Formats: sequence, structure tokens, C-alpha cells
Amino acid sequence: MQDEHLQTLVAVADEGTFEAAARRLHITPSAVSQRIRALEAAVGAVVVQRSSPVRPTDAGEVLLRLGRQRAALEHEARAELGLTGEGVENLAVAVNADSLATWFATALEAVAGWPGVALHLRVEDQAHSSALLRSGAVVAAITSDPVAVQGCSVVPLGRMRYLPLCTPEFRERHRRGRAVDLSGMPMVRFNERDDLQDELLRARDVVATGAVHEVPSSESFVTAVAGGLGWGMVPVLQARDRLDRGELVRVVRDHVADVQLHWQAWRLRTERLQRLTDMVTDAARRGLS
Repeated sequence: MQDEHLQTLVAVADEGTFEAAARRLHITPSAVSQRIRALEAAVGAVVVQRSSPVRPTDAGEVLLRLGRQRAALEHEARAELGLTGEGVENLAVAVNADSLATWFATALEAVAGWPGVALHLRVEDQAHSSALLRSGAVVAAITSDPVAVQGCSVVPLGRMRYLPLCTPEFRERHRRGRAVDLSGMPMVRFNERDDLQDELLRARDVVATGAVHEVPSSESFVTAVAGGLGWGMVPVLQARDRLDRGELVRVVRDHVADVQLHWQAWRLRTERLQRLTDMVTDAARRGLS
């Protein structure tokens, strides 16, 4: 397998189309297609689905990991040899939206001072980010899965605590005697993968009949709950000030959700990936419980 074929596969996977990959590599789309066909001929399998966007097949995911690992090792070797100005090293990392909006920001500030590095963040729910590691789409991920993906190591980061919150007015509007009507209360969730609210309802044998709003932005999610759109499970890190000011209150007092987060990263460590790991674990130690 030739390096230029693997580099082309990485570009196609990152950019999503042969045309965009061609612009990144400074070659023609026809040349991109020829390289991908040559790679497929070499391994005897289709490596990308010609969809929109282009996606790697199972065989392509294996080669994608190899291509990224080769590129990382090459960048590290060039740096050790003092060969500067030889391109930018891409570090693709999966981060859940709530971490990105809170404690992970300090890690970003640290990376800002690194020359020759481009950080590519993929926002993905912590329960599903392991799949991005398996596919070779990222070199590291924040995940709730404590079981290491093949070829990766795992470091516990800490717990992210969520509380069921709403505005005082919203709670009073749905109060029935001394309790609230959870079944009829409009609810806010991040997206269809966000099941923290459903976990609370299942724990109380409640079937929701109210409206379910989707707000797929961590900051806007909190704004929506604080604006009275519905109740939702809000990270304590984002809600603390509003709780102190009385702008938000607990829907029920005896429920919390602690999500244990882990950092999974390739065992094939480059100096920059190790530095990133150290910075992420340090930021988590200061920001998580």
C-alpha cells in the first residue's frame, strides 16, 4: 500500500467528497479517484462508499486508521529532525457537547500555542463517540465507555453531574398538589440520542405526554430551559450560577445523573497526542468531580 494512496483515503474521509479531497491534496478529482481505485485493487476490497458524503467501508476504516497513524509518526519524525514548515499535523478528537461548552475549553487554550497543529473536533454524544475511534475518524475521544477500543488506552476523567431543572414559574404552572405533573410537562432534550430525561421518567414509571423540544446546542439548551421552554437535565457546571440566583430550580429533588467520562486515545502515542492527553486529563481534574 502506497503512502499517497493512504493519504488520499484520509483526505477523502475528512473532506467528504473526491472534489474537496482533490483541493486539499492539490491534485485533480480524477487523480483522487485513480488513487482510491488503486488502493482498492491492492487490498481487494471496496474502501469507500460513493455516497454523499463519502464514507469508509469496514475495510476502509482499517486503512484509515493506518493512514492516520503513518501521518502522525511522519510528522513526529520530521519534528525531531528539525524539518519545519513541512505541513500541519491534524489531530481529530471526539468531544461531547457539554464538555466542549464547559471544562474542555482550558485544553483548547493550551493547544492554541502549538505550532503546526490543526485540531479537528467532532461533536458526538459520549455514549456513541467510541464508534469514531473504531472507524479511524478520530485519534482520541471523550466517551462514557470504560472498555478500551482495540488499539486504544483508557483514562478515567471524572463525573459530569446533571440535574433536572426548570424555571420556578414553569414548575408552579405544572404543580399538582405537592408534586409536579411530570407526564404532562414539556421537555427539552439535546437530540434523539439524549436519554437523560427519559432515564428520570423511567425511574418513576412516568409516560411523557407533553411536548418534546430538541435543542442540539449545549449553550442554547440551557437558555431554552431558563427561558421556560421545558424542563431538562442540565450540567451543574452550566447551571450553578442560575441556581444560585434562583432562575432555575429542581423539577424533583431526589434525582441526579452522574455520567462517568473517560479519555480514550491511540496507544500509538506521538509526542503531541501525549501532550494533548496530559492537558485533557489536567483540565478534567480541575473541572469535573
